[in-house]
Amino acid sequence: MENRSFSRMGRDVSVIGLGAWQLGADWGTVTEDDAHATLSAAVDAGVTFIDTADVYGDGRSEQIIGSFIKDRPGLFVATKMGRRMAQEVANYSLDNFRAWNDRSRANLGVDTLDLVQLHCPPTPVFSMDATYDALDLMVQEKRISAYGVSVETADEALAAIARPNTASVQIILNALRRKPLERVLPAAREAGVGIIARVPLASGLLSGRYDADTTFAADDHRNYNRHGEAFDVGETFSGVDYATGLEAVARLRPLVREGETMAQFALRWVIDQPGVTVVIPGARNPEQARANAAVAGLPPLTPEVQHAVRETYDDLVRAQVHDRW
Repeated sequence: MENRSFSRMGRDVSVIGLGAWQLGADWGTVTEDDAHATLSAAVDAGVTFIDTADVYGDGRSEQIIGSFIKDRPGLFVATKMGRRMAQEVANYSLDNFRAWNDRSRANLGVDTLDLVQLHCPPTPVFSMDATYDALDLMVQEKRISAYGVSVETADEALAAIARPNTASVQIILNALRRKPLERVLPAAREAGVGIIARVPLASGLLSGRYDADTTFAADDHRNYNRHGEAFDVGETFSGVDYATGLEAVARLRPLVREGETMAQFALRWVIDQPGVTVVIPGARNPEQARANAAVAGLPPLTPEVQHAVRETYDDLVRAQVHDRW
């Protein structure tokens, strides 16, 4: 497994990580045994980076990971905080940060968290000195080793990158969401800020497994958040209209190399982008976890294929998403 560096943390992680949203059962039911089997498969395949959040299953994802890492020392676990309370600027205070941090440390069973990310807070939070003063203090208190942000927009990412102690930015990046390539990734590379690429398969669209007749469970956000009813619509299918996404996937499918899957093609595209530190696809079973990890050993996509991906985006998707996020 290829490793890449979080320069400001001085830590290396596997270029393929594991996103653990689904372990909270927010993508349909996942048993604890199934979750442990998926985690084991990923780690056995070389994954060292796991991303979760306190809101995933209201702590269930963190708790499952906490029970898993007791017997797996050396893994890097990143969590997120701030979405369990009303999204109001006043709630992003040191007292609340400490309370959220206490809960995550208890869930994960550790004294010091490897990385805590603000979980897509209101935009003004990214520009407040008090935000970073509080996070710096939490590092001094050894509650956290480092901090970063999870963002919705490129401008939010750039605001955080400008701060001297921001270690990472988590942002949606995939073949249907290319805007971060323009300014965010170059700025992060120059500053030494790690990039955690999330939603790399556009909520499964880029897996190539869905069609116009696919249905999703009532407790799956791909059903209940199609229009942003629960949270930012950009988190569901990357904000791309489902039918348009299917059309884009049909156009990309012939580019997939023999012996590889559409999902592997999409993940390889992400890690080929300069500045990406780690990509965090989810996996609901061991087979998916192993297939994702195998992407690190695949050859890079050719310039011709990269050009075809860009043309597909420009022709079908750009008008829907580029100026929004």
